[in-house]
This record gives sequence, structure tokens and C-alpha cells, in this order.
Amino acid sequence: MAALTHIGPAGEASMVDVGGKEESERTAVAEGAVVMKPETLETILAGNAKKGDVIAAARIAGIMAAKRTHELIPLCHPLLLTRVAVEIEPDEALPGLRVTALARVTGRTGVEMEALTAATIACLTIYDMAKAVDRDMTVTDIRLARKTGGKSGDYRREPR
Repeated sequence: MAALTHIGPAGEASMVDVGGKEESERTAVAEGAVVMKPETLETILAGNAKKGDVIAAARIAGIMAAKRTHELIPLCHPLLLTRVAVEIEPDEALPGLRVTALARVTGRTGVEMEALTAATIACLTIYDMAKAVDRDMTVTDIRLARKTGGKSGDYRREPR
């Protein structure tokens, strides 16, 4: 098993020094979902949520969160993101909304945490905006779907 990169020789938490790494284009995609009652999904898709356009607000919240990941997770490096995109699609089978977040950078460290933060905050925003009609919603399946670039190479989650 690989050693943890954020733990120093004496067990103390430390920020990884990425100064000697080569810059490369790095992309990460994360996913999540919000499971809800069918009528809640109908309300959101019809644009009838009391707080406004749930999907638009969640998309913007996810993008904003990706840009502030280093302020939320203590040992993350601040990154000059070149792209953040958040897609939100209805899924009648859940029922609910599926969130996919993409983060991209040309830099010395990966963007997995930015993509995961974007997906998580988008899901939490959906919950917040619809909780008045459905407190039984579940935020679920937050996970890294794939990444490219960097020394460790590409990764793609295997289907379950």
C-alpha cells in the first residue's frame, strides 16, 4: 500500500511540496446524486420550487465551491482552474437528480478534490433548495469517476 502523502515523518499533517513536479493538464470528473420523492423531482423540473431555479443555483454553487476548495480542505493547494463544469440531469429511476462535475487545470497537482467538492456542494444545494417539500432526500454516491494527467496517470472508476 502506498504511503500517505500528507503525513510527515513524525506523523504530523503537512502540505505536499509540488514545486519539483512538471506542469501538465489534469482533469477530474466526480459524481453524486440526490434521491427524492417523485413529486419533489416534478416540482424541481417544473420550476416550482419556492426558492427558485434549483438546478441553476446548484450548478453555480458547485462551480463556486470548486474555486474555493483550498479554503475548505486544509492541505489542498490553491489552483488556477482553467475549467469547471457542473451538469445536473434528472433520473426518474432514482428518482432524483444526478450531478457530474468536471475540473481542469494546467498545473503541478491534481484536481480531484475540486471536482469532488463541486459535486458535493451542488448536491447539498439541491437538498437545501428543496428541503421544504422533502426532508427525506438523500445525498448519495459522491465519488471520483475519472481523472487524467499527472505522475499517477489516468484513472477510471469501474462500473459496479
